[in-house]
Amino acid sequence: MSVQAGTIHIVDDDASFRTALERRLRKAGYEVATYPSAQQLLDRLPNEGELGCILLDVRIPGLSGPQLQTRLIERGSTMPIIFLTGYADVPTTVKTIKAGAEDFLTKPVTSVQLLGAITKAIARHEISQGTRQRFNAFRAQLGTLTPREHQVFELVVQGRINKQIAQQLGATERTIKAHRHKVMEKMGVQSLAELVSLAERMGVLRGLSGEGGQA
Repeated sequence: MSVQAGTIHIVDDDASFRTALERRLRKAGYEVATYPSAQQLLDRLPNEGELGCILLDVRIPGLSGPQLQTRLIERGSTMPIIFLTGYADVPTTVKTIKAGAEDFLTKPVTSVQLLGAITKAIARHEISQGTRQRFNAFRAQLGTLTPREHQVFELVVQGRINKQIAQQLGATERTIKAHRHKVMEKMGVQSLAELVSLAERMGVLRGLSGEGGQA
């Protein structure tokens, strides 16, 4: 890798620490945005479409680091959070990691430790962005199915074979096969496994299982 990609959002009430960290990260090739309080980051929410991560102090006046983490989760943020603290304690560490924090580092933190955690966090953000884009595309593709194709899609992802689908929908197997081919084509998948996997991860299957299961 040449130049690092991503914006690092530093939330810390210690001005000298923010400045030192910003200098260190810019030298490593990152864009940097700093915030003296959690509320300031909430007021200027990072762009979810831009790769990055949040370096967040645990103890800050007003809204604490863990409280900010909760607010961001409530707003659907997927940006990874790395906690930085001068007062590491087990309950806080466990609580923030369970809530999805990427890492929990104790000050003073070495450049190797910090840059390693940031590299991992941004890589994870890139994956989550790709997944979200794939899901958005999946939703859009789902909307292009005709009512009959949608019925076939729902039965296929529930594990029904063409013969069963044909009987249930009062059509020939040949017609169902054609619909099924069209569904795979429109959804942009190469296999039944891929179609089922996407439907499962998006919660489509859970929705269908609540509609009566066997018909």
